[in-house]
Amino acid sequence: MASPEHPLLAAVRNSDTTAVVALLQEEYGTPHARGPHAAAALRLAADALDHRILDALLKLAGPDALDLDGVDADGRTPLLRAVDRGAYDIATALHFAGADPRVTDREGRDALALARHWHTIGTGAGIYRRTVRDGDGEICRELVIGGRIVRDGHTAILTHLEWCCGIATPFAELLDRAMTEPEVDHPVWGATVVAAAGRKGLALPPIWDAAAALRHHPDPLARYFGADVLRCVNLYDESGEDEESPFDTPLVDLFLPWAEQEKDPRVMRPLTAGLAGAMDPRAERPLPALTRYPDAPVRSWAVGGLHWQVQQADPEALAAVLACTRDTDAQVREGACRALLRARADDPAPCDALAACLSDSEEAVRVIAAVQLALRDDHRGDALLDALDGTVDRTSPYYWPLQDVWRHRQDQ
Repeated sequence: MASPEHPLLAAVRNSDTTAVVALLQEEYGTPHARGPHAAAALRLAADALDHRILDALLKLAGPDALDLDGVDADGRTPLLRAVDRGAYDIATALHFAGADPRVTDREGRDALALARHWHTIGTGAGIYRRTVRDGDGEICRELVIGGRIVRDGHTAILTHLEWCCGIATPFAELLDRAMTEPEVDHPVWGATVVAAAGRKGLALPPIWDAAAALRHHPDPLARYFGADVLRCVNLYDESGEDEESPFDTPLVDLFLPWAEQEKDPRVMRPLTAGLAGAMDPRAERPLPALTRYPDAPVRSWAVGGLHWQVQQADPEALAAVLACTRDTDAQVREGACRALLRARADDPAPCDALAACLSDSEEAVRVIAAVQLALRDDHRGDALLDALDGTVDRTSPYYWPLQDVWRHRQDQ
C-alpha cells in the first residue's frame, strides 16, 4: 500500500494556500518549513503556475530548504522550468528570491539563452486555451503545446533578464517588443518600460529624447510607451531628498499640455501617474478633475496623487477624494480611503466618509477604511480589525497595514 503523501505536498497539489501557510508557520523545528519537502513543494507550485502558493513558500519556508538552484530529474532548476513555460510572474518571483539565472540546462542554456530561444521561435502552433490574470495581476495567454500549458511571457522574461544582466537592448527594439502586444496590461509592457527607463548616466538622455518624441505618434500604443518610459525615468531618479530631480520639471512641462490634448484613456494612465508622482506644484492642478475621468485606472492614479493636497486642507482636493470614496471602482475607493489619512483632524467629514466605507461591498476597501480610522484614533472600525486578529499572516495584503495600526496603538 502506498504511503500517504506528505501534508505540505498535498496542500500544494490542492492549491490550498491556507493549509500551506498553516504548515509553514508551525513551531520552529518542524519539518515543513525547513525539511526536504519544501523544495519539492516549490517545484510543484512553480509547475502548477500557482503564484499564491509560490509566494507563501518564498516568504515563509527556510531559504536553504527551498533549494532554488536545485536541478530536477529533467535537468532544470525551477527558474529554468518557469522560463520554459513562459510564466513571467513565476520566473521573476524566483529570480528576485535569489534563483541564479546562470545555471544551465542539459543543452547548456541558461535562463537568458532559454528565454531568447523562445522569443526567437515563438509559441508556434500552440492551441489557445484561455486568457488569464497572472499572480501580478497582468494579462497573459495560456496555450497547450505538446500536452503542456505554456504562457506567452517569454519576451517579457527575456527583456527582464537582459536588463538584470546589464544588456542595453536598443530603445527601438524595446518599443517593437511592446507594440506586438495589444494589451498594455501584458507583462511585456512593464518589462520593456523598465528596461528603457532603468538606464543610467549618459545612456539616459537619449532614452528621454526618444520617449518624448513619441508624443505625436499616430499609434496610441507608441504614445503609451513613451509616456510610461518618461514617467518611470522620473520615478527611478536617484537624486537625494535635498536635490531636485533633473527630470521632474521637464516631465511636467511635457505632460501638462499632453494630458490636455490626449484622447486615448490608455495613454492618460501613465500621464496621470507621472503628474501624480511629480514634485512640481504645477502637476497638482489637473488631478482633482482627473478623479472624474471616465477611465477607472486614471481616476485611481489621480486620487493617489492628492495625499499632499488633502493634508494641506485644499478644499477642491478634499472634495474630490471624498467623492471618490463612493466611486464605482473598488480600487479608486480604496485609494480614496488611503488619501484621507492625513486630512485635518478637526474636520469630521473624512472620518465619516471612512466609516461609511466599513460597509463597502469589497473587503479590501472595508479593511483599509478601518485601518485609516484607527490611525486617526477613530474607533468605529475596531470591530472589523479585531475580527481579523490571528487570521492575517505575512502573505496577506493586510499584514503591513495592520502592523501600522499595532505600532500606532503601542505609541499611544
